[in-house]
Amino acid sequence: MIKNYLVKYCNNCLSMSTRPRIKFNDINICNACKWSETKKKIDWNLREDELIKLLTKHKNRKNIYDCIVPVSGGKDGSYVAWNIKNKYNMNPLCVTVNPHLQTYIGKRNIENFAKSGFNLISVDPDYKSMQKLNKIGFFEMGMGYYGWLLSIFSAVIRIATVFKIDLVFYAEDGEIEYGGSNENEKNHIFNVDYIKKIYIEGGYQKILNMANLSENNKFYFTFSESDQTQNLELTHWSYFENWDPYRNYLLAKDKCGLDEEEKNNIGTFTNFAQNDQKLCSLHYYLMYLKFGFGRANQDASIEIRRGAMSRDQAINLVKLYDGIYPVEHINEFLDYFEISKIDFDNNLDKWANKELFVKNNDGIWIPKFEVGTL
Repeated sequence: MIKNYLVKYCNNCLSMSTRPRIKFNDINICNACKWSETKKKIDWNLREDELIKLLTKHKNRKNIYDCIVPVSGGKDGSYVAWNIKNKYNMNPLCVTVNPHLQTYIGKRNIENFAKSGFNLISVDPDYKSMQKLNKIGFFEMGMGYYGWLLSIFSAVIRIATVFKIDLVFYAEDGEIEYGGSNENEKNHIFNVDYIKKIYIEGGYQKILNMANLSENNKFYFTFSESDQTQNLELTHWSYFENWDPYRNYLLAKDKCGLDEEEKNNIGTFTNFAQNDQKLCSLHYYLMYLKFGFGRANQDASIEIRRGAMSRDQAINLVKLYDGIYPVEHINEFLDYFEISKIDFDNNLDKWANKELFVKNNDGIWIPKFEVGTL
């Protein structure tokens, strides 16, 4: 069993002290759980007034589109886009950046979203360039879809610049909702520096330099420095409305044609989120090896905070599903990264936190810690 001072869990949910930027108070409650309590005291009517003021500022500013909503066909972007268009009578331009190793259900969901009544631009950055960035990210950052993750910010901002749209709505601020930096808790606008530091984990310039892409090929992977971006406002919908991923799923299913997998996704007990690309399973397995928690832990903690699951139930689910080696996609990963199984596993080993895990005789990383132990 791991020494207690090396890792601890929130007394309420299953957030771990290994999560980057997480904080705990003096009674061992994480900042995500504190935020869920804070939200009960927020005057959301006043927040909606702020939203309406922002929307009014940008509506019909000599442009057919009032704002951009990045989407993937999943629950959260669909929820935001539907509300902006149907509740607030805005005209959003939706933008999706197609991932590599896209799933069948991912393709179907983005098609269903478009058919539900939205103008959608689908961006496919140069394939070899994204593949190269993803591979470098896998080895240098422990993130197998680094190029795609970068592009859902950089490509969207490029589109905003081209169309001269000054407002972009992302879904939730994961740092505030799930435990991380709270620097934007009272500020609804964020900038490119925040993206580089938090969402792409400070590796932006390093990975781009290593990729050495041509000027044409790196267009969608770099941030525009045009004068147009000086007026650009990036924001999160979660600032203006009490964020509830399950509510989002229900609306997206009803209004935007969202469909689920027939079985649970690899590494978790849910089947309605993060199922647009196979590289997600690799991303969450690497997260598990680096920090001791994966997708199941995150999903369970969300369910605890919204009162849909007890902590004991969550512990049982995390023990069953967290940290599953994505064996069913391994051959596709090897072909995609153009590497051997030995090199693939050696890289996983490099990212495994040796304070949290030990490798057994079968070559599987086994946790030294007990899930949820206080």
